[in-house]
Amino acid sequence: YFPGTSSNDALSKGTKSDEEDPTPLMSSAGDVEKGEAAGDSGPKANAASDAAADIRHAHLLRKYLVVYLLAAFSDWLQGPYVYALYDAYGYSQHDIAVLFVAGFGSSMVFGSFVGGMADQGGRKKFVILFAIIYAASCMTKHFKDFTILMLGRLLGGIATSLLFSVFESWLVGAHSNAGVMSHIGKSFSMAQYGNSVIAILAGQIANKAANHAEFKPISENSGFYTGGYLGPFDVSLVALVICGCFSSVLWEENYGGDSSSNDDTNSKPKSSAIAALIGAFKTTMRNPDILLCGIISSLFEGSMYIFVFMWTPALTALTKEELGDDFDGLPFGVIFSTFMVCCMAGSSIFSIAMEKLKPEQLAVFVFGTATCAFGLVVYAGSTTSGFIAMNLFEMTVGMYFPSMGTMKGMIVPEGQRSAIYNLFRIPLNLIVLFSLLTDLTPRVSFILCGTMMSIATILQIKLKARRSSR
Repeated sequence: YFPGTSSNDALSKGTKSDEEDPTPLMSSAGDVEKGEAAGDSGPKANAASDAAADIRHAHLLRKYLVVYLLAAFSDWLQGPYVYALYDAYGYSQHDIAVLFVAGFGSSMVFGSFVGGMADQGGRKKFVILFAIIYAASCMTKHFKDFTILMLGRLLGGIATSLLFSVFESWLVGAHSNAGVMSHIGKSFSMAQYGNSVIAILAGQIANKAANHAEFKPISENSGFYTGGYLGPFDVSLVALVICGCFSSVLWEENYGGDSSSNDDTNSKPKSSAIAALIGAFKTTMRNPDILLCGIISSLFEGSMYIFVFMWTPALTALTKEELGDDFDGLPFGVIFSTFMVCCMAGSSIFSIAMEKLKPEQLAVFVFGTATCAFGLVVYAGSTTSGFIAMNLFEMTVGMYFPSMGTMKGMIVPEGQRSAIYNLFRIPLNLIVLFSLLTDLTPRVSFILCGTMMSIATILQIKLKARRSSR
């Protein structure tokens, strides 16, 4: 789990299976050999082995971050301007809501299958496919045609599922193959920190791109537009092309289970996407640890998405109540940047705390703090107190992703990793769709989030107890 533990020990502790989990995380023979050599050769051999592992990890992390941060950059560029673009095309709020629901519905339905396909077909291939699909989604934004825009939302939903499953699956598989699973927590922490930095940078670049040229059709009666809010999508398109090219050059292919390692690759019949989904569901229901991980991650990330939808109207209402007629808008760009700084602080706190605590213990603190944060938001009596509470929640977001990423890396079986990760997103997308389709006030939404965080805290305590008893 954390530095100071040999990779062989970390794997054995993190993946020790019970009768309900017949599919433990794959460990490489190299890990066992290094562990035995270290035990036989004394402190100098241990130091040399640790230094070699550090070098392998640093090389692996650089390759991962170059590709992952380009993908995250492309996603952050688009987020703030999707609604604004549809509005600029003149679509009604109802039509825009339909497009958003289609995107999340696509992520829930199609994303359920692509995870299993990635485990079997190769995660690197599906990262390249992610870049192609998301780039196609960007291109559809240039057309003032509801059907084409709907197609773009469907493609975007599939790409989002790949972004939040295949990249992480590749990272865990690559750590396992390189014999550096003890460094996985540090990798997730660095990725989250970099993601926060990229988000701030993307916000500034997207703003400049959106104001670079006038939003207009290429000809008087044309339905093809350029400029304005399309600028961020064009920059995102370029980032996606570079992301796909870099992944094809820098990354090695890895698969779920043993399919990447020997001649059995071509001799074993590969199951269909539906069979892979059913297998992932059976594995999840059979293993309480995996099931708890899925429920907890859906509750937290669902709350996070609701927070994204609701923080703007909540802060606006508080400020209007305080200032009355003197209200002249809020500096949303500055507020967003502050949130991202808090995320960076959270990921840094995780990096420090993981030296002393296991991820399961840290996660209890994360969910408990998030529960308190939502309580403070609900009962905030001023803009300042509400804003401070929101920043506290963003700090827990920065701690959550490396904590949960490390736990899932140790608990979820390698052979079905992408499929199970996408399975986790089904209840998450149901929560998001519920928030989009119901007319909840910000206060009621935050009460719902606080309730979900309370449940997540209780379930995490149960998961910690299960893991500690082994």
